[in-house]
Amino acid sequence: MAIASDRVRRARPLLGTFVEIEVAGAAYPKMAAAIAAAFEAVARVHALMSFHDGDSDVSRLNREAWLRPIEVHAWTFEVLEAAVEMNSRSNGIFDVAVAPALQAIGLLPRVNDDRAITAQARSFDAIELLVGHAVRFRHRDVRIDLGGIAKGFAVDRALEVLRGFGLPSALVNAGGDLAVFGPEAQTIHLRDPRDPRRLMCSVEVRDEALASTARRFDLFRSAETTASAIIDPRIGAPADTVDGVTVRARSCMIADALTKIVAICGTEAIEWLEHYHASALLVASDGDIRITPDWHHAVHLAA
Repeated sequence: MAIASDRVRRARPLLGTFVEIEVAGAAYPKMAAAIAAAFEAVARVHALMSFHDGDSDVSRLNREAWLRPIEVHAWTFEVLEAAVEMNSRSNGIFDVAVAPALQAIGLLPRVNDDRAITAQARSFDAIELLVGHAVRFRHRDVRIDLGGIAKGFAVDRALEVLRGFGLPSALVNAGGDLAVFGPEAQTIHLRDPRDPRRLMCSVEVRDEALASTARRFDLFRSAETTASAIIDPRIGAPADTVDGVTVRARSCMIADALTKIVAICGTEAIEWLEHYHASALLVASDGDIRITPDWHHAVHLAA
């Protein structure tokens, strides 16, 4: 009879970060097979939705969807459906068509064609979703980047695979976008976005997802943070109201997208958090830490 191991943890570079998968409570061969299959799902999302890979669905859309409808994978279409719905519900605050603004400030590579690079983001009405998983852009200069939602989607898909193996508990962490399931709550430690060397708090999560975003930093170069990579589509420039955001939701894709809305709108995002049954912790630019009332019990600030 196979002997159950305590737990197995593996990590791989994917989605522009390190993706970590940890499972527990089953025989080692079963856990190893589950982890391998979950990584395959993450790698599939990466291949489909990468801005940098010329063969991805995103790249094909950015090259050709203004000319004719382009058929994409069902997963890409599902993410675009969620993005368009969230854009509409947030009055344009969440917008995947911010790629030109990210290109303008050097956070995405420039496309080798003759179309303009503009700092102003396009709204969702430039993206037309058609039958048969086809997508068309209504304007010539539209370019999308799914970096604000696809990582969370990949975590959800990986967790779905792990559940399919019948494992009792698991955690998938893609650079701070994570989700867990299992009988016991897990404790997640969050860094202080003003000083990433310091832990700010711990958060208890159980059968739910967390996503975080903050000002950019590279601990190998400096402890100092730089400007935000979150584009406010109203001005086509990085948002500067909030230094860091963590959102809790049932879906990591939704949590991932909501971090962008909270980073742009701050406490005014409560309407959208309530709609998606989500909670948030934000660190304002003045250092003030604010937590939605429904989440105080699970957040433990460091001394």
